[in-house]
Amino acid sequence: MSEKDIRIGAYVCYCGGNISDVVDCEQVAETLRGLPNVVVVRTDLSMCSDAGQSLIEEDIKEKGVNRVVVGACAPSLHEVTFRKAVARAGLNPYLYHHVCLREQDSWVHQSNPDEATAKAGRLMLAGIAKARMLEQLDTIRLEAEQHALVIGGGIAGLRTAWDAAQRGIRVTLIEKSPFLGGHMAQLETIFPTGENARQALHELIEKVVSHFLVTVYTNAELTSARGYMGDFRVTITAQPRGVAEDFAHFDEAAAACPVEVPDDFNYGLTTRKAIYLRYPDAIPNTPAIDWKACTRCGECKKVNGTGIDLDGKPQTIDLTVGAVVVATGFQPYQPREGEFGYGQFPEVVTLPQMIRLMTMQEGNGKLTWNGHPVNNIALIHCVGSREIPGVHEPQEDGRVNDYCSRICCTATLQMTNELHERFPYINLFDLHEDIRTYSRGHEDIYTEASKNGVRFLRFHGDERPEVTAAPPDDTSPLLVRVKDYLTWGKELEVPADLVVLATGMMPNPVSDIVKLLKITEGNDRFLLEVHPKLQPVETAVPGVILAGTAQGPMNIQETCSAASAAAAKVGVLLGQGQVSLEPFVARVNHDLCDGSGQCVAVCAYEDAIALEPVLVDGKTVQKAVVSPANCVGCGVCVSVCPNHAIDVQGWTLEQYEAMVDAITADLPKLEVVE
Repeated sequence: MSEKDIRIGAYVCYCGGNISDVVDCEQVAETLRGLPNVVVVRTDLSMCSDAGQSLIEEDIKEKGVNRVVVGACAPSLHEVTFRKAVARAGLNPYLYHHVCLREQDSWVHQSNPDEATAKAGRLMLAGIAKARMLEQLDTIRLEAEQHALVIGGGIAGLRTAWDAAQRGIRVTLIEKSPFLGGHMAQLETIFPTGENARQALHELIEKVVSHFLVTVYTNAELTSARGYMGDFRVTITAQPRGVAEDFAHFDEAAAACPVEVPDDFNYGLTTRKAIYLRYPDAIPNTPAIDWKACTRCGECKKVNGTGIDLDGKPQTIDLTVGAVVVATGFQPYQPREGEFGYGQFPEVVTLPQMIRLMTMQEGNGKLTWNGHPVNNIALIHCVGSREIPGVHEPQEDGRVNDYCSRICCTATLQMTNELHERFPYINLFDLHEDIRTYSRGHEDIYTEASKNGVRFLRFHGDERPEVTAAPPDDTSPLLVRVKDYLTWGKELEVPADLVVLATGMMPNPVSDIVKLLKITEGNDRFLLEVHPKLQPVETAVPGVILAGTAQGPMNIQETCSAASAAAAKVGVLLGQGQVSLEPFVARVNHDLCDGSGQCVAVCAYEDAIALEPVLVDGKTVQKAVVSPANCVGCGVCVSVCPNHAIDVQGWTLEQYEAMVDAITADLPKLEVVE
């Protein structure tokens, strides 16, 4: 196409006032009218609306516009929207350029509207300069394996596996531990519905493991991964269980085992043996050997050795999958030694421990702890959450947990209601920064706690309560000192026979998976999505999806919703048997490439670019060849090529130069109008 055949449509969006309240959009439009190749210039209150998109479509069809430039909000929000509008009108969607006039102009120059208007004009001129040099590009289409790998056998992984299988996608689910269910198995009920937690969990597990499209491996981890969306080559390493499915002498073997370790199912309140069942109805219901604890002494085999193998070898499974779902879950915050008296006083426990303690406490008679009756309980919120940099001691990585774990408030209030129902004589003290019962039905739990006579005390984040030993003649072993701002900062001492710390959520440590899949952690250490609204379960690596509390604190209902969203995304990606990728990848001009290999040396992405033999004038020479499936279009290779033989499609050096020339040109019409 010759330059005279280029017909550009330029559109300036008011963005509902976000842009037009600062930028004189009409003046910008006047600046663009009459420029070479510009045949249509329009403004609109909201270009992303159906009406605004229709304007673009009509101009393409009726006025022959074959290049489109829109100045609006961030491209991350609506670039795809306008590409689709362009495509609906029959134009190649990559003959479109998006100019950011909101985040890059009006929002950062609110006090200088004249200068902001001039800048907006220059940004639009740069976009038009690039538009003149745009070329048609084709979406990269790849065959996709209709098979998903789900990492994690908690509620998020199970729900993702079930929903994906229901969409006809084959699923392989792997769980690091020998048993399925995650933290939900440690609960008795689900708030706010009161539903039996393990019953609901077991129903889901049974559906997952019996589905003909689902394969489950326990004691299994991801140990290798390479490839791209639609074609990930992964290796799973499964440790032996050590116990046969038909082994019928578990009780005798466990009694014979000399090794005792803290039982993580009960958060260390009890102990278990190296051969163990997580709980009586655990799934799978076959005991397993804890290889970290087992000394291979063989005592368990002396009871009845048939069915116990202490010399088993790991099994490796190689798979090709189209997508990977990371549902690695969370771990409760572990208080430091001495934090609110934890580890210093036996009467200080965490909320997860208290939940298990209530389960192990039989009947509704008298609650006892450490051999003493419990008459006063203090529950302290925000332990390991909402920490303040410079005030609270950081974690091992130097960071504080400055985020809210969200579910702790309701879980704490639910505990007070359960305590009141079973032990109405106990005095309950709730110490909090503030109460955040954010979800449907949660406020009712707070209201019920108030009616039950729970005493609420409010502290400031930088003046947290202090747990100390009570005087020897006191009726309770502990005192909790707090400055209560519900009584205008009065300093109070709360007697406590038991102190319950409402610990927050932290992500499970998954640095190995982060490294293998090349995904990103956020500042809070949870795994990071591309965009919380537009791409809420996708990572920056196409085909790698997030589910549940690997992404952030969630309750069970939210986790199931997030898992269903992850499964829906997997279905969209793999349901057609092929995937589409944006064409913004590196492109090599073999006429200029001399095979120096500098591009290969600096590329950070595996198999994205390589030197390969190419036949030129009857001779075989080494040239750089790009694998579009692995290239992310970062442009590092462009910067090091000594011959300028590489460009990124859609963002060529020539296009950049044209944009820079347009921005820096001496254009009187763009000067501030007094």
